[in-house]
Amino acid sequence: MSRKALISVHEKRGLVQLAEGLIEKGFDIVSSGGTASVLEENGFEVKRVSEITGFPEILDGRVKTLHPKIHGGILYRREMHEKEVEEHALPKIDLVAVNLYPFEEVVEEEHTLEEALENIDIGGVALLRAAAKNHESVVVITEPADYDRVLEELEDNGKISIESRKKLALKAFQRTARYDAAISDYLHGRFEKDSLPRFYHTVGEKVRDLRYGENPNQKAAFYRTKKVKESSVLKAEQHHGKQLSFNNILDLEAAMDIVKEFEEPTVAAIKHTNPTGVASKDDLAEAYKLAHDCDPMSIYGGIIGTNRPVSVDMAEEIDKIFIEAIIAPGYEDGAIDVLKNKKNIRIMELPEWVKEGKGYTTQWVTEGLLVQEKNTETVTREDFKVKSERKPDEDELKAMEFGWKVIKHVKSNSILFSREDHVIGIGAGQMSRVDAVKIANMKARSETEGAAMASDAFFPFRDAIDEAAEAGIESVIQPGGSIRDDEVIEAVNEYDMSMVFTGQRVFKH
Repeated sequence: MSRKALISVHEKRGLVQLAEGLIEKGFDIVSSGGTASVLEENGFEVKRVSEITGFPEILDGRVKTLHPKIHGGILYRREMHEKEVEEHALPKIDLVAVNLYPFEEVVEEEHTLEEALENIDIGGVALLRAAAKNHESVVVITEPADYDRVLEELEDNGKISIESRKKLALKAFQRTARYDAAISDYLHGRFEKDSLPRFYHTVGEKVRDLRYGENPNQKAAFYRTKKVKESSVLKAEQHHGKQLSFNNILDLEAAMDIVKEFEEPTVAAIKHTNPTGVASKDDLAEAYKLAHDCDPMSIYGGIIGTNRPVSVDMAEEIDKIFIEAIIAPGYEDGAIDVLKNKKNIRIMELPEWVKEGKGYTTQWVTEGLLVQEKNTETVTREDFKVKSERKPDEDELKAMEFGWKVIKHVKSNSILFSREDHVIGIGAGQMSRVDAVKIANMKARSETEGAAMASDAFFPFRDAIDEAAEAGIESVIQPGGSIRDDEVIEAVNEYDMSMVFTGQRVFKH
């Protein structure tokens, strides 16, 4: 008895070659709908599913393969169910090739809810699950990329090894899991978009293996969890340098997140996901020098991000020290050649920079996953509430605005000192806020007199203000909300500082 292959594919790429190869190996082709029509148009003899089931395709093609004869022919266990197979005249299906309706692609583009729902595959998912469940007897193929592999193995000995069947079955279950997750996530966004989902899916497709993780003893890989419009490292083209590492990717993302906060030409320097310096200037080389000079020691071996094409002058400044990687929307003629003077620098280009804003951030813990909305809230000058007796002047307001855009990207507890267009000192990741002030002052390489101080959360005591006053700070921006706000305000007034509350905490753990 000849073997039967059930083929039902939305993507027709490679279909004719697959059918031709299977027929040469003694398979009869069973198919339905558009797949059967394409094969018949190409001269293949096809047995329609409706001929086997004795039941026509109905409901505009919504129901074709959902029938006991089809699923029985896939799921029956050889030798165990032979009697029932004969009794019910079930076809013996040995190979199933199915790819699904393009739900993910449809919802990425402009569409209606009806169009999304119509592209939810029902029968295809059921066929894949059935074949994968019975993989000891049935070969399952989920994508055209595997057609040649299967045909080559059939060419060798006419059979598919159990090892290959297992791998193909795993791929089928992975495909249906990802498909179901995409549908669930999409419908949550349409039906319950104002709440966090009941089930949070982290299904991802491996893009590439990484050299190692945070440390050389840890395996790591880069996965795409879903396609988004927002700019990401995954979309960037690498022009030069070694393969990106786990830490490089985290730092590049951190650099991008900062410079996307600014409309002005901006450069951010990153080390271990914290900024070591940030500056905005029309002249990118000048902006880079300001970012560099904020902490010239820590920037060594760091990451650079900018929201404008890199100039030759900026490249020449970068070439003076060792930088791990740089990411930018482009490079002026000659800039890449200058940067290539350093053998290992990763030169990344991402032409289109988009700040989508929506989405979630996650953090794994033992036996669980923490999920939160992205912190996309912005604070403008109109949101400032002046709490000091002295109102801030225009220069102070600009310095506070600049500092506030950056402070949300510094690990907590965090303090930074800023001017109107650059950061001059950063105290990151401290257990006490007053120590963060001391470190920001210690790190500052330029004059702090008259600078602004930003804090990612309220001051629990006035000691941080006392330290800031000693450093010459003249204006403060913070969320407010401490039970000791009055003491802090009193301290600010004693030193004739100006201070505004934003009403928004920006912790980053």
